[in-house]
Amino acid sequence: MKNVTVTLPEDVAAWLRVRAAENGRSVSRWLAELLEGMRRNEDEYTLAMERYLARKPRELDWVDGCKPTRDDLHDRTGLR
Repeated sequence: MKNVTVTLPEDVAAWLRVRAAENGRSVSRWLAELLEGMRRNEDEYTLAMERYLARKPRELDWVDGCKPTRDDLHDRTGLR
């Protein structure tokens, strides 16, 4: 483990001590768990984005090999 010094306003430090105590942890342990969770979320997001961007585009299967016309796509007979 590496020690890090953090400077906080007194009211924030007091709030932090209370929150850590409510969670049954030291300030150091509570912050470490919080930051580890944030890092894990960021790592998972990055991995998901890399998987998504690595995908190849799918080929569209058109009915009878014909693309729909603009009128077909925007046909709203119920509104006419």
